[in-house]
Amino acid sequence: MLARLFLITSFFLPLLVSAHSAFWHPSMFGFDVVAETFDYDNRPVVPIKNMEFNKWWFHNHLDHPPQPGVFFELPAGQAATAEIACNKGATSYFNSSEGGDIRDPNNPNNVCPNSPTTAYHTNGLDDVAGCALAISYTSDERAIQPKDFTVFSVNQTCVWTRFTDFHVPARMPACPPGGCLCAFFWVHNADSGGEENYMNGFRCNVTGSVSDVPLATPKVPRRCGSDDANRKAFDVPSNCTYSAKQPFYWFNNERNNMFEGDYSPPTYGDRYNFLDGAQDDIFEDSYDDLPDPSPTSALPILSNITDQLTASLSNLPSLLDLTDSLARRNFDNSTEYRALVTSRERRRRPRRYSTPSRLAHSQVVSK
Repeated sequence: MLARLFLITSFFLPLLVSAHSAFWHPSMFGFDVVAETFDYDNRPVVPIKNMEFNKWWFHNHLDHPPQPGVFFELPAGQAATAEIACNKGATSYFNSSEGGDIRDPNNPNNVCPNSPTTAYHTNGLDDVAGCALAISYTSDERAIQPKDFTVFSVNQTCVWTRFTDFHVPARMPACPPGGCLCAFFWVHNADSGGEENYMNGFRCNVTGSVSDVPLATPKVPRRCGSDDANRKAFDVPSNCTYSAKQPFYWFNNERNNMFEGDYSPPTYGDRYNFLDGAQDDIFEDSYDDLPDPSPTSALPILSNITDQLTASLSNLPSLLDLTDSLARRNFDNSTEYRALVTSRERRRRPRRYSTPSRLAHSQVVSK
């Protein structure tokens, strides 16, 4: 009987220790936090929900900062590749993991070796809900507030692969001395797990910057896309939040900005007007006209920044990414366009463009 119990326990042990996921990099707060560091399990992979502000903000890891001078680099106009995994031992940083190297030698992109995909809250690729990176142009982790973060990149097929690309807007301005503060955010779909948020803060630095236009003040995202599960058949583009947007703060006891119900989690995708890839409209000069969103509002009017972008980025190898990004906002026939982008080694599934991540393109005018 004891032998049988041991076998059963051994079989399920990987599932018990390999749940959830986190962003892993030496620039992060809490990089060396383990289960015993706190008087509760506060490892970076543990979800944050039903918590007071000081416990969920930066995962309560502010007293566990990265080493001085360590940053996660954000190359303007290019992709920053993050490692997302259920355990540090499944990443390139396994040598500082309490469990050692658990990477899958047969699949380097395995998010959670020896575990099913439900360990990182998805029933398959069609069930992933997307992740986001956000930035604040300050290096003072004690002063930053939730309203200060702006989402600058979204990967809609996250969490699915350990190596995950986040495309950085080409016009990202340089960080101040001391760098910027960034954070990884993830809310998974309702079909594979409970109501959970994930946040990992880290120090970051924009490289190769060619613009000094500041980011606009971020606003709270609005649910504006079609939603079959809640019987909303149509998009309402005028009800979307455009320009800079805050991350989702949901399902905690304090300082939430989202109040969706248990089975309607806010997710980083078209339903909240988060494009897949670089968020290229987050700058102060991104719009000529930006009405307050409502079901009856006029649509915003994008400014024509194509010429200045092309001139300023003529020496960058990432012009293709820039062209892709601009074209995404000017193609009515977006399904075919996304298939083209996917064929250019974007390594993401073709997006369903039935939801309102774009303006009505007839509204886009030249100055």
